[in-house]
Amino acid sequence: MKILVCITNVPDTTSKITFTDNDTRLNKNGVQFIIGPYDDYALARGVELKEQTGGTLTVLHVGEADAEPQIRKALAIGADDAIRVNAEPLDSYFTAVQIANIARQENYDLILMGRESIDYNSGVVHGLVAEMLGISSYSPVMKLDTSGNTVTIAREIDGGKEILTANLPLVLGCQEPIAEWKIPNMRGIMTARTKPLKVVEPVSVEEMTEPQHYSLPAPKGACKMIPASEAGTLIRLLQTEAKVL
Repeated sequence: MKILVCITNVPDTTSKITFTDNDTRLNKNGVQFIIGPYDDYALARGVELKEQTGGTLTVLHVGEADAEPQIRKALAIGADDAIRVNAEPLDSYFTAVQIANIARQENYDLILMGRESIDYNSGVVHGLVAEMLGISSYSPVMKLDTSGNTVTIAREIDGGKEILTANLPLVLGCQEPIAEWKIPNMRGIMTARTKPLKVVEPVSVEEMTEPQHYSLPAPKGACKMIPASEAGTLIRLLQTEAKVL
């Protein structure tokens, strides 16, 4: 099986976020970046499937050189090689075009990625890639098993779970509990240094969106503690102040 896992390079959830250039760009100074948590699940399951099937696993990232530590981490976890499309990911469409272009050249059986990134949370890249390639896409996938050219998928739907089978090739957006995150060991870290990381230039894409302004959410307000004996006061405050009733 030939597997492609697409990873994002996103700010750690504990990072303090600020903006620059008139609040039109993320300020990367002092920000710790990580592999997207949902992509980590996709990568972990991809490594397991590679080992089970005797296949190959390539990691793909659309981004600039500052993402290479995260790419090397993915190689240390178990990917065989990596590709970086040397471009700032402008939006979901731009990213999907770059992924589809690579996938079209290499004919992967299975393309895995997180259900969404944790910075923009668009959750549409897997569907766009599948449409561009003319194959099926499912998300969010919580369980994935393979048997030859067929996969069995469990995914979350409104009000429950859906179990279905599908034929390869496929594009899947993954989430927990599809696999447990993997931590690279010392041997993996050492071998990752010698694994190939190919850098390619992006294909031309019409710019579909342009950020106009970023802003931080409003700070959390003060917490009011209401004694359990004053239920009426609580209801009144929920109606008049919180306006949730």
